[in-house]
Amino acid sequence: MSNTPATADSRSPGTEDTAVAVLQPETAAKAFVGRSPGELAWIRLKRDRTAFGSFITVVLFIVVALASPLISKLYGVTPTAGNAGLLNSEGLPIGYLGGISADHWLGLEAGSGRDLFMQLIFGLRTSLIIAFSAAIISISTGVVIGIISGYFGGWVDQALTWFTDFALAFPFLVFALAIIPIINTASYDVGEEVPGSFRIGVIIGVFALFGWMTTARLVRGQILSLREREYVEAARAAGASSAHILFKQLLPNIWAPILVAFSLALPGFIAAEAALSFLNIGVVEPTPDLGRLVYYGRQWLGTPDWAYFLIPASAVFIVVLAFNLLGDSLRDALDPKSSK
Repeated sequence: MSNTPATADSRSPGTEDTAVAVLQPETAAKAFVGRSPGELAWIRLKRDRTAFGSFITVVLFIVVALASPLISKLYGVTPTAGNAGLLNSEGLPIGYLGGISADHWLGLEAGSGRDLFMQLIFGLRTSLIIAFSAAIISISTGVVIGIISGYFGGWVDQALTWFTDFALAFPFLVFALAIIPIINTASYDVGEEVPGSFRIGVIIGVFALFGWMTTARLVRGQILSLREREYVEAARAAGASSAHILFKQLLPNIWAPILVAFSLALPGFIAAEAALSFLNIGVVEPTPDLGRLVYYGRQWLGTPDWAYFLIPASAVFIVVLAFNLLGDSLRDALDPKSSK
């Protein structure tokens, strides 16, 4: 009787089943891939069409604002250059819709003859510089105060909470209307022109002074719920310093609400800056600004140059709306309980 080796067809069924069973755990592992909270938030954000549209709009505005000097060079017109020869005897631009032409895409500014497109993009740069600077300073201040208050508790928490409530009692608009002109006039001699950069710095300082309280309360509440967690106790037991626990253990776990607070603070600062410039308290001539464009454009609503008011007003509306929608979408994406 010959001993013939077993062929592939003569293998027992159990061998194939065992091979499949061995491969099944790997297949199952590939089917269920763990994702971090950041990856889950990114998936939710990509599915949100509103978030995508607002993100593209925000990026477009930021790129245009950053590239405004290059655009001015390619466009061939500076924001302060006047075109008196293109104005009629009443100071209105000659042509259709405020002098819109191939040389001046959005027309001319009534009275001065400055190119409205250049005024718009440089005014957008001014608004975004103020908004981003104020948001970074105010959010950072609120994070530091909130994390210290929530972690240490006791009299430290009571003192910082009282200080936060005290700051919230001040009406922002009334205080800004009062303090900004006082700072500008007190810093320079009578009759001396206040530089535009100094005015911008004052506005950023006032916004930062009144913009940190909400973030401080938010961060304090988050820290109160995290300071007794196991990893914090383990860090204490290992002899970690308070600074290490605050900024290495706790802070990375509250980045989501901080990011949402930052994204929602930006449109508020943009709108507030435009309102102050509209009231002739914020940025003034010759620095381009969206709020000032709206202020000067309102007097031409009853004339054929109504576009001079509509264009900058629409720009303010679109910028604020895009930042607000992006902030709301970001909040929904970072919320684990969100249905999106």
